[in-house]
Amino acid sequence: MSQSTTAPATTAVEVPTIPLGELAPWALFFGLLGALVLFFISADQGAVSLPAGTAIHEWVHDGRHLLGYPCH
Repeated sequence: MSQSTTAPATTAVEVPTIPLGELAPWALFFGLLGALVLFFISADQGAVSLPAGTAIHEWVHDGRHLLGYPCH
């Protein structure tokens, strides 16, 4: 039995780059969407909601308590 002592050939791996111009609109979109979701979960009490009354407050009520936001 003979063992080969040659090292395996290594190949360079190219890492693809994403231009900032293509990434910025998506980052802005998801940042604003996250801020909107955080607002509705944490601060909305029904005063500025499109649905009348406290509909959104009731939908996210348990999530507010889970995240530690007091609501009543």
